Amino acid sequence: MTLSTPPAGAPRTLGVEEEVILLEPETLSPVDVADEVIAELTHLDTSMSFITHEYLRAQVEFSSPVLTDADAADRVVREFRRAMGQAAERRGLIAASVGTPPGPGRSGTAAGERYVRFDTELGAMRPDHQIQGLHVHVAIRSRDEGVAVMRALRPWLAPLIALSANSPRMAGVDTGFASWRTIVGRRFTTASVPPIFADATDYDRRVRALVGMGTTFDTASLAWMMRLAERWPTVELRVFDAQLTADETVALALLARALVETAAAGELPHAEAASHAELVDASVWHAARHGLEDGLVDPATGSQAPAWVVVERMLGAARPALVAAGDAERVDAYVEHVRAVGNGAHRQREALADGAAALGRLLRATFTA
Repeated sequence: MTLSTPPAGAPRTLGVEEEVILLEPETLSPVDVADEVIAELTHLDTSMSFITHEYLRAQVEFSSPVLTDADAADRVVREFRRAMGQAAERRGLIAASVGTPPGPGRSGTAAGERYVRFDTELGAMRPDHQIQGLHVHVAIRSRDEGVAVMRALRPWLAPLIALSANSPRMAGVDTGFASWRTIVGRRFTTASVPPIFADATDYDRRVRALVGMGTTFDTASLAWMMRLAERWPTVELRVFDAQLTADETVALALLARALVETAAAGELPHAEAASHAELVDASVWHAARHGLEDGLVDPATGSQAPAWVVVERMLGAARPALVAAGDAERVDAYVEHVRAVGNGAHRQREALADGAAALGRLLRATFTA
């Protein structure tokens, strides 16, 4: 992925990274054969950028090429998922796009000095680090613009979590949370919502001071829900759980692009109270716990409001950018789908009410849908 600085007036380029876990169909526990699957997928078109391992031996990561429009994003995500699903099926497994594996087993740590070091540093937290995310890169015109975008987006991370929550189970237990992945991620050295930075110089200075602390081995180890990329001129949104379907992955990437565009234009407002660190942090926890099934902090007021009121306000702010990029219809369809059938966490729980086999069927079907 080599995103370039977007020209003025053109839609920003974007990139998508999906993490997928391989599961045993009956127990829905991780199966550590990712390296074998990755080797099989090397035949895929090189224009898809790359497919590689991640922290877990049961985990595969897909990184898209630079994308300019929804059709391109849809095409590459579906091509990867189709090939990944077929490779899993040939081994009698399920390729699942979920924030945490629902079954009782745990995956081991992938090979590599970096992963071993990270594993050691986690200590007793290591067994809980079984998480998969969707990361979206959106091009920025400068690092200063990226810092301004992050500052504007902070109060809107909670509604994004509520909308995309897809990790209700961990190690065979219902966690009670819609996004348990979000809670696990709060335990890292740099975690959850990033602080407010004055500008890129302030960001770089403060980030450099963190390197060498705990799990922050370098700037690529920053675990905040959004950060400036070091290798590309992008802001990277890491707030989303891995999504059940390609439609959801693509729609969230397009929504992320629209929100970045809106924030960069200074048109993503929020009340001063809504940016206070304690309220932003609490609202993220609350959204991870309840998803769309309770209220959310409304960034426009700093007070709680019904979840869908806040989601609609976010969509309203992003609408001009969605329309300009030609993405409004696709994102609207996604939101209406979630309104009708629930986010991924809700659908996982609903399927599991009929047993693990029913959840397995949902994961298999939605991965290639």
